[in-house]
Amino acid sequence: MRKALILTLSCVLWLPLAAQALDRQALLDEANLLVLPRERALPQVALIDQDGQPFGTDALRGRWTLLFFGFTHCPDICPTTLADVRRLLSQLEPEVRDQLQVILVSADPARDTPAQLKQYLGFYRAGFLGLTGEMEQLQRFSRGLGLPFVATSETQGNYSVSHSGNLALVGPDATLRGHLRAPLKLEGLQRALPELIESADR
Repeated sequence: MRKALILTLSCVLWLPLAAQALDRQALLDEANLLVLPRERALPQVALIDQDGQPFGTDALRGRWTLLFFGFTHCPDICPTTLADVRRLLSQLEPEVRDQLQVILVSADPARDTPAQLKQYLGFYRAGFLGLTGEMEQLQRFSRGLGLPFVATSETQGNYSVSHSGNLALVGPDATLRGHLRAPLKLEGLQRALPELIESADR
């Protein structure tokens, strides 16, 4: 009798938790958002922002960050992604939007000077930040974020750079929390990102 009662109580307690986990996973799937089972520390890097100022990994602390590797001469993936992210931010409540920053990290430092990044990102009028630097530092950062790109030996002419279309989600403690996978699902992200941020703050 006692065992049966314990089993019944366990089921009563487990079912709501299981349903909650399923609901959360459905929300993440709908947003094409992959959340890591545990946070991942990022490598320390020394980069330069769009204003020519030093930028290290610790500068990511204090806010949630969406990071994307690309380049200012990108003909398709980068402008589409940045336009989608701008649209996503405009759909979020101000208290959520204020906790997020968006950073384009260059996969093409030969052409992407701080001035070039600042001019390019200024077209979006969304407060996006840009980072560039030495290729070794950029690739180290990309590996830590799980956003690989193929470095090119070209430095002249109209060349392209192969890179991921995903974005990394970094928490306010400067740890990798997951990835927004391409193609971005804006409606799902509009619901999932606030929930993810709020649940992490609890």
